[in-house]
Amino acid sequence: MRKKLRVGVVFGGRSVEHEVSLVSATSILNALDREKYDIVPIGITKDGRWLSSAETIRLLKSGEIPDNEPECVLVPDPTKQRLMRVNSESLEVSVDSSGVNRSPLDVIIPVLHGTYGEDGTIQGLFELANIPYVGAGVLGSAAGMDKVIAKQLFERAGLPVTKYVWFHWDRYRVDSKSILEMIEKKLRYPCFVKPANLGSSVGITKVHNARELVAGIEQAADFDRRILVEWGVKNARDIECSVLGNDDPRASILGEVVPSNEFYDYDAKYVDGKSETIIPAKLPRQLVLRIQKYAMAAFRAIDCAGMARVDFLVQKKTSKTYINEINTIPGFTSISIYPKLWEASGMPYPKLLDTLIELALERHREKNRLKTTYRPKADWYRG
Repeated sequence: MRKKLRVGVVFGGRSVEHEVSLVSATSILNALDREKYDIVPIGITKDGRWLSSAETIRLLKSGEIPDNEPECVLVPDPTKQRLMRVNSESLEVSVDSSGVNRSPLDVIIPVLHGTYGEDGTIQGLFELANIPYVGAGVLGSAAGMDKVIAKQLFERAGLPVTKYVWFHWDRYRVDSKSILEMIEKKLRYPCFVKPANLGSSVGITKVHNARELVAGIEQAADFDRRILVEWGVKNARDIECSVLGNDDPRASILGEVVPSNEFYDYDAKYVDGKSETIIPAKLPRQLVLRIQKYAMAAFRAIDCAGMARVDFLVQKKTSKTYINEINTIPGFTSISIYPKLWEASGMPYPKLLDTLIELALERHREKNRLKTTYRPKADWYRG
């Protein structure tokens, strides 16, 4: 019989999107085929402790982690490729009752939205440990998470983005007057103020005047040292496209989100349950093809891999289209649009997870084909 793949599912994390991650992870853990996979839940608490047991998801959802709950770590040693149990200040490498050290992990599914999970940091750990993982690599993750860098890369690729201004919080504190004047000269109200690095619309404010602009900048500065201000596209439709693949990605059918609030903020996404999703989006065929083309080009522009959701703003009257942002670890909850778009495109949720795992293994094989040693003509370094 074919050996089951040992799949680690990492969730939680030190992020304002911790709770969203728990809901996404619950859906994934429930959908993975137990006949194919030996599933290892790996939870990271809000303060950064790593846990792995059958109770991990429940403990993180309760927010009550016993002080004596066994902890583990993933070591960056490619000869280990496994979790190790933490015992006081040492690493215990023998097999324990939980089976944490039993065998190497074959692949990891990171379900860590936002900081320290979607920004390339944990992907760097997976690379050091030489474990295949679902989704974008270090570069794609970091570039996709950083809204300023992503916009600059999209512009270089010839993709349409809205007008924007960005600046450092430290500079604003020293000379807020000139920055505010620059924003009002280049943009017009309403506009959106965002932390450069974050997700789930946390820290984002839609502002309509100078007073709200100042308040929005101060709020965004609570979450990042760099601030992005974007022109607000009037009468815009929120259109989303799911992308799947590695170097040759494909795009799903499109969906439209009709938010319950003035914009698609955190409450409208997750809390009030009143936002509407229309699948497929009611758009002319030529516009659908153009947006799908943009989505795949955006995926390539940041060197993404595995999966991404690309969000667009489409003006209702003119159909003028702008890329809003790209999400390299999109939501995987029961209401998340990424899996819903693929399901409507003919790929059900369990099959989508199988495909993402296959893509991770494919990319890992290609990476391991590359040389990491070089034999110089002389042993000059020994002297």
